[in-house]
Amino acid sequence: MANIAIRLNQKAALAVRKGHPWVFSDSILKLSRVGSHGDTAIAFDQSGKHWLGAGLYDPESPVRVRILTIRRNDPPVGKELFRTLLKRALERRLENVPPETNAWRIINGESDSFSGLVADKYADHAVLKIYSAAWIPHVAVLRELLTEEVPGVTETVLRFSRELRKYPACVEEGNSEPVTFLENGIRFQADLLHGQKTGFFLDQRDNRAEVKTLSKGKKVLNVFSFSGGFSLSAAKGGASKVVSVDADGHALEACDLHFKMNEDCPEISSCAHSELKGDAFELMRGLIEKKEKFDIVIVDPPSFAKSKAEVPTALNTYSRLAALAVKLCVPGGTLVFASCSSRVYADELFERVKSAASAAGRPIREWKRTAHAFDHPALFAESSYLKCMYAEVR
Repeated sequence: MANIAIRLNQKAALAVRKGHPWVFSDSILKLSRVGSHGDTAIAFDQSGKHWLGAGLYDPESPVRVRILTIRRNDPPVGKELFRTLLKRALERRLENVPPETNAWRIINGESDSFSGLVADKYADHAVLKIYSAAWIPHVAVLRELLTEEVPGVTETVLRFSRELRKYPACVEEGNSEPVTFLENGIRFQADLLHGQKTGFFLDQRDNRAEVKTLSKGKKVLNVFSFSGGFSLSAAKGGASKVVSVDADGHALEACDLHFKMNEDCPEISSCAHSELKGDAFELMRGLIEKKEKFDIVIVDPPSFAKSKAEVPTALNTYSRLAALAVKLCVPGGTLVFASCSSRVYADELFERVKSAASAAGRPIREWKRTAHAFDHPALFAESSYLKCMYAEVR
């Protein structure tokens, strides 16, 4: 593929110099030629004299160029640059993987200089998920590198975002059987080819580990439990009772399976686990009517704001959830409240949660707040999304 030289306006050139990985179509002053998906794009300032960086071109996307490097001594765009970037990503991770854990994020998009893709490890499998058509011509090389460079990986699974499936080349491939992996000593299964995200919500691993440390002898309610990550962690931490709530019957079946897969763990086998299927709001109101109380209530809902216009409605929904959750907590109990919406900022969210709790007559005291784990860095501002608050309910 021949290179495309692009000249950027002053604002875009400054942004690239500072490390911003996106070049929008309206910031390009001049192209040396018409380009195709995945062509190498070399960015220059408006004079055309000063090199700014190199990346991949996408003629159909508003993000016309995805900058991969601004280092002149890096290899040219291609397999050796991808290898260099992958090795840097691994250096940030390998020493930090917790014991008894073989599932973690290998590449976190823009924060690891791979704008438009992510890759996750599950035991001996790597899942590569592509979000930009600029990567389509490079997929085979990326899959080779994952098996060559990531310790323990022998197979890859290829996935594409919904928007990319219109392209004939975007055919998802790989093992269609569930893969078993370990997280902090707990066995889980994931459908890597069809499951949500890349098969599991690896980004909440550290918060699940935190819940484990809080759960000894406690009654725990896990709302929006999905396949039971928080539920299993609470049980392994010695919880006496765990109730998992979700509207998805298949998710609850997976949760039940995960408890069965870990029956050899005394703490998990002795925990009284039950499941409630249905609307979270209705089920929480039902538990309140029955005067049920829990020592820990975990609220980890899906993203309620997929656009900026949806933020006010999302904040109202979070407030309603918080008002119900605190009523289910014993005095002195713990509320764990998380959000995965990048458009809802942590300070604004948790102020709304605190206000809702006070209005419900159960004020809370925040004692800890977490964000992204070591393998999900948010070095690029737009990639920040995860936030979680721990609070005492009075």
